[in-house]
Amino acid sequence: MRPDVLNPLFAEVQTLEGVGPKLMKPLEKLGLTRVCDVAYHLPDRFVTRRAVENLDQASVGEQVVVPLTVVEHRSSRTGRGPYNVLAQDALGNVCSLTYFGKASYTARKQLPVGERRWVAGRLDQYGQLLQIVHPDHVAEESSGLLATLNEPVYALSEGLTQPKVAGLAAQALARLPELPEWIEPGHYERAKWPRWSDALRLGHKGDHPAARDRLAYDELLANSLALMLVRADNRRRRGQPLQGDGGLRQRLSLPFPLTGAQRRSIGEIEGDLAQSTPMLRLLQGDVGAGKTVVALEAMLIAVEAGAQAALLAPTEILARQHFETLRTMLAPTGVEIALLTGRDKGRGREAILMGLHDGSIQIVVGTHAIFQDTVAYRNLGLVVIDEQHRFGVSQRLTLANKGRVTPHTLAMTATPIPRTLTLAQYGEMDVSRLDEMPPGRQAIDTVVISTERTGEIVERLAGQLDAGAQAYWVCPMVRELENEDIAAAEARYLALKERFGDQVVLVHGQLRPEEKDAAMERFARGEAKLLVATTVIEVGVDVPNATLMVIEQAERFGLAQLHQLRGRVGRGSKKSVCVLLRGEALSETGKERLALMRETQDGFRLAEEDLRLRGGGELLGTRQSGDSPFRIADLEQIQRLLPIAHDDARLLMERDGGLDSDRGRAARILLYLFERDWGVQLLRGG
Repeated sequence: MRPDVLNPLFAEVQTLEGVGPKLMKPLEKLGLTRVCDVAYHLPDRFVTRRAVENLDQASVGEQVVVPLTVVEHRSSRTGRGPYNVLAQDALGNVCSLTYFGKASYTARKQLPVGERRWVAGRLDQYGQLLQIVHPDHVAEESSGLLATLNEPVYALSEGLTQPKVAGLAAQALARLPELPEWIEPGHYERAKWPRWSDALRLGHKGDHPAARDRLAYDELLANSLALMLVRADNRRRRGQPLQGDGGLRQRLSLPFPLTGAQRRSIGEIEGDLAQSTPMLRLLQGDVGAGKTVVALEAMLIAVEAGAQAALLAPTEILARQHFETLRTMLAPTGVEIALLTGRDKGRGREAILMGLHDGSIQIVVGTHAIFQDTVAYRNLGLVVIDEQHRFGVSQRLTLANKGRVTPHTLAMTATPIPRTLTLAQYGEMDVSRLDEMPPGRQAIDTVVISTERTGEIVERLAGQLDAGAQAYWVCPMVRELENEDIAAAEARYLALKERFGDQVVLVHGQLRPEEKDAAMERFARGEAKLLVATTVIEVGVDVPNATLMVIEQAERFGLAQLHQLRGRVGRGSKKSVCVLLRGEALSETGKERLALMRETQDGFRLAEEDLRLRGGGELLGTRQSGDSPFRIADLEQIQRLLPIAHDDARLLMERDGGLDSDRGRAARILLYLFERDWGVQLLRGG
């Protein structure tokens, strides 16, 4: 239960004055649905202005507040140009207040000829004339503009204005309760941070680094504490020790010998499985580093020990691919493996459910359907979660309740995560890294070519398809312009279809799941030769016959994303090529990104470089849906403050009496404030 003291903050945003149905839509777009969301909607930046008595005291390019007397209104003859209001300062200097479009109606009302007004805005020069384009504020009295000398600038969506958001923020801040202090007293003193409520108020008032740091630290502390509670809860749970005799693993038919990194990871997993505390381990491996083989070895240890194993994949097509790969490798062992997805119905489904219940099916692969209430296991000992970032902590906890005792959990991700951020996202897990490539895996040639040469690429593509190979063509996806991007993918699809006919299929995020699956399956089976897509194919399509990847406007993608896309080819024995088509106007960062892609195929190095070039939003949380676990802490703060927050959380749990001490009770409030309440719910009676 959320503490009562937080109720005012979790009230609906409609309880703020002036919020009706019309404002709800733009507020929802920004994720501002409750009072706390508005309180934490901190300004992106601040405009600092100087009050001057006349224009001689101001410099061109400066933000000013100045008294001006209106002399004349001038509209352009055609009605299409700017609307100018000429005004004079006390010394007779003339300044043009320039408006475009419908803003001229406001100018007529606010600036009557002969009247003096206080004007706030940026002073510029156009030819010989001083001008302020679209003044930010116009007031009859100087007192009306004193508050704008240091003005916050908020992120907006269509239908919201700066004054409106500032007004809502002021109302939200007026509702802040006084909360007890959750930060360790010694650290709080050393950091010289304001109290929580003061930090929020200061965060909306100006550039106060200490206030911003305090708020970021709160969020990082809540996250560290919640993950620590998950870990502590996991240690308290009873698991079953699983020790295999190696009999089944010896009979495995592996395509190539294990790498050192694979052997090391299998050893770490084997050690974990032998304990009575359930394993909670993350296996990080680059695209093609052989995670599936490691997972299979882990599942066979469970089967050798008389238990069952389940592999959870984020999509049906990925579940089917895993099933086919594992079935082939398992053939010599005689282990019974089944596939269960939401699509399975009738007798086939019944037979699988029966096999899981009586234990005759030892390994099951599927989507979240394998954890529905109707699915009962005889003895589920190990759960493997593929593409871990698609499943949050709460889903992981649901899985923990499926076995007679808590099953061991091995999570896998093909997104290399910089070491700095692993703690932020997977603080409750032990981590194994596959940082070697299996032998025989060919390097992918990466070339950067100007978009002007698209015609040549299409010709090269024709040669590839004629030779029996398959290819991908990826169009960019940028959230603000989603519809335009889909249009771009559709336009490219139509152009290529004209050339290659039914050999081309299209996949994008707006298609119905069954249409998307059907197109993907046609491509996976080799019936379609060319797949045109937005970035939905980033994770998990394994087509060994695909040897060409074309990425259009490659400069619009992050390094980690480009690397994931490139990893879709080079999965067979033939030489593969990745073509990065670049636009003409390349930023310095864009150039560096594309150069790095040519230079290296080491996903861990690219992840570190990506972090340096773009910050951490893309790498945290669910990269595919843009979801970051942090809304306040930025990358620099995560790197600087997270280790301290992590230590503080450990200190609270191990030295300062846990969540039952005074500071612990304050920390419970913090967990609810940042909605890491699943952490509290894990505590006995919590």
